[in-house]
Amino acid sequence: MNSHVLTATTREQGDGFKIAAEPRITAPRGFTAGGINCGIRRSRLDLGIVACTVPATAAAVYTTNAFQAAPLKVTQASLAIEGKLQALVVNSGVANACTGEKGEQDARAIQNEAAELLGIPPHYVGVGSTGVIGERLPVAKMVNGLRTLAPRLAPEGAEQFCEAILTTDTVTKKVQVTVTVDGCEVHIAGAAKGSGMIKPNMATMLSFITTDAVIPQSELEQLLRKTTDDTYNMITVDGDTSTNDTVTVLASGLAEHRSLHEGHPDWLAFAAAFHYVNEQLAQAIARDGEGATKLVEVNVCGAHTVADARRVAKTIVGSSLVKTAVFGADVNWGRVICAIGYAGASFDATQVDIAIGGVPVVQHSVAVDTLEADVRAAMQREKVVIDVDLHSGDVGATAWGCDLTYDYVRINASYRT
Repeated sequence: MNSHVLTATTREQGDGFKIAAEPRITAPRGFTAGGINCGIRRSRLDLGIVACTVPATAAAVYTTNAFQAAPLKVTQASLAIEGKLQALVVNSGVANACTGEKGEQDARAIQNEAAELLGIPPHYVGVGSTGVIGERLPVAKMVNGLRTLAPRLAPEGAEQFCEAILTTDTVTKKVQVTVTVDGCEVHIAGAAKGSGMIKPNMATMLSFITTDAVIPQSELEQLLRKTTDDTYNMITVDGDTSTNDTVTVLASGLAEHRSLHEGHPDWLAFAAAFHYVNEQLAQAIARDGEGATKLVEVNVCGAHTVADARRVAKTIVGSSLVKTAVFGADVNWGRVICAIGYAGASFDATQVDIAIGGVPVVQHSVAVDTLEADVRAAMQREKVVIDVDLHSGDVGATAWGCDLTYDYVRINASYRT
């Protein structure tokens, strides 16, 4: 299994945090992990655990799909008790969605078994599933897997966890940074899965963030929700929103600095590092869209409101015609301006500028004299950047997606078979 590793070496960021060359979700103090094949899938790892040595402050956000899967309901109920989790159990291959009360009973059975094996209360165990909708969990297989996996959890099990949560993903997705709080090194790490059924808000994606920061649950939840709006809620692959999507963050507090809050002198540095981790995971999901060959980034500026900027950016990146043009490196900016026009934002339709790969193609809503070869070259890169200036205000937003290829149809035409 390949990995989406963000850097070749650890490097300092301009806003004060360091990026790890070999990311591990277990890098923050107190965390262990592991993954195993329990028989849900033929040979690939399909059951993973992330655990903490102490009850961790926890927060989560969930899919907006009306058909929320059973594991989401069970985890939400658990979090509501104390706002803490000490373990996350995640399976791939079966979504346990649209399975009714029996599906919730299955999720609770897994939760209870993991809790007994780890010696913690059941409500300290969060559960997550991803895979085929409508199928129930093979509880017996998973229980046997948990009994094998729980004693093996270790900091070195991070990569196995990353692999165990994948479905049609072609790479594992992970990132880790270090930021200084009160003179202490604080680690923030994350692992995610997501490749198809990706659309705000959120996507067929699971994302798990760990940190050893000391932070109250209310501040952690508020930070997560704000960050999600700017990251996971700004990606799309195919316009479908799934039933199982979750972003969960656990904070062990083992860095033992003063508690973080918005008035803390290092709050902005921590928030920037936290945002970076989630933004990179969101981009990795978009980059690994089913059958994708290119990452598409759309930057909108000059909007009257943030909502308008987000609406335009997401409409462009979600347009099937824009996505197919990117796949074929077809210099057809008309698809971009068309998407802007039906996005439902407020702007002056005579003042829009568009550039592709830094090459201007439209100024004041009229084509400019540009060498088509320059634009085509920009569209042949692994990352295609589209910049839009609405000239109607002073706010902006960025969205990410991917091209639409023949392979997307091939993969999804036989997803169950």
